[in-house]
Amino acid sequence: MKIKLLLERGVKIPPQPRVLQELFRLLQQKQFDVRVLSRVINQDPGVTAMLFKVVSSPVYKQHQPFENVGEILHAVGVRQTANLVQAVALAGMGDFKKHPQVYEAFWARSHAIAQLAMLIADERIAVCNIFPDQAYLAGVFHDCGVPLLMQRFSSYCAEMRLGAAGGWLDLLEEDRKFNADHCVVGYIVARHWHLPDFICDAIRYHHAIGELGMHAARTMVAIIELASEIYFRDQRLLNPAWERVKDEVLSELGLADDSLPEFVDVIMERFHMV
Repeated sequence: MKIKLLLERGVKIPPQPRVLQELFRLLQQKQFDVRVLSRVINQDPGVTAMLFKVVSSPVYKQHQPFENVGEILHAVGVRQTANLVQAVALAGMGDFKKHPQVYEAFWARSHAIAQLAMLIADERIAVCNIFPDQAYLAGVFHDCGVPLLMQRFSSYCAEMRLGAAGGWLDLLEEDRKFNADHCVVGYIVARHWHLPDFICDAIRYHHAIGELGMHAARTMVAIIELASEIYFRDQRLLNPAWERVKDEVLSELGLADDSLPEFVDVIMERFHMV
């Protein structure tokens, strides 16, 4: 019901860019020729540049440096690369002339959390069975409803204090003021862009891990929550949600409270290697 209401109220869902439509059409046809897929990806210079930036992550250190998109496809994997392309393409959506600084800061934050999520997945893959490309995809998409609500409601930035230092979203306040929440909007975008079901569910419930049963979506939310907490620590800001979700997150990721500081140090060290 809420999804239908949001669409009726004029929240605009961005279409997939042409490069993604062509890429996934080929994959559906089981066309895995790296030369063909490279040509498709290279059609969009912005997406290609961002793809190279993502694969400079320490996660892919053993394969670096990458000289061209074909090398990325060979080393990272075709479907894994497609996930990364899908993630980086999202940042190009929409026209945000009204709030360019907030918009830029938002995407910088989203990509940082996605990079941290990728590193967490890489470190805990044996426990969680979530792969780095999937974690990056979910990390970029998890708050993507925010810029769409910025577009739709002219007072959204001011009322949600998005320009304030350390300010972020209070879901109850968001729902009360706009009868909308960015989790639902993000879920709509994820479904529209044909993300895997468990990632769509993780986006929908990334502020409500307790509502998810024991499956991959819950694990993905745990990764996003820990990535967000590490991001807050790196920015020397307080994460007001952490104490509420910490026990469930650590349990889901197979981490203990007393081992968390060392784990965070490992992730931070790898994050700053880039």
